Amino acid sequence: MNDVKIVRVRDVMKPHFDLVDGMLTVSDALNEMKNVETKCLVVNKRTDNDEYGLVLISDIAKQVLAKDRSPERVNIYEIMSKPVITVDPQMDIRYCARLFEKFNLSRSPVVEDGLVIGIVSFTDMVLKGLVRE
Repeated sequence: MNDVKIVRVRDVMKPHFDLVDGMLTVSDALNEMKNVETKCLVVNKRTDNDEYGLVLISDIAKQVLAKDRSPERVNIYEIMSKPVITVDPQMDIRYCARLFEKFNLSRSPVVEDGLVIGIVSFTDMVLKGLVRE
């Protein structure tokens, strides 16, 4: 019998991330960014009936930098993806990787009880989930 150890999203996610208001300018949001290693900004809900948004650093590069738009004049809500696909912290990373592949994702917020508790990426799943010490 094969005793495969299940690695959960909670085990590999980054628990530190940046939660920003969609009304911030790109410049202000980047200046407030403390967790550069996540390569994204989670956009907070405006109300209980709203959904989380996500801005990847690549979104800023493509939609602001490459188009020569001023980061002081572009608001986060203009370039964010919303709603975003989120994952449960108890999900097996093998299923999370399949979900990412199916929907062409590179990272996703991890949500528990309606609150974002972390960010998970392919890199996290491979380097923290497959590499054994």
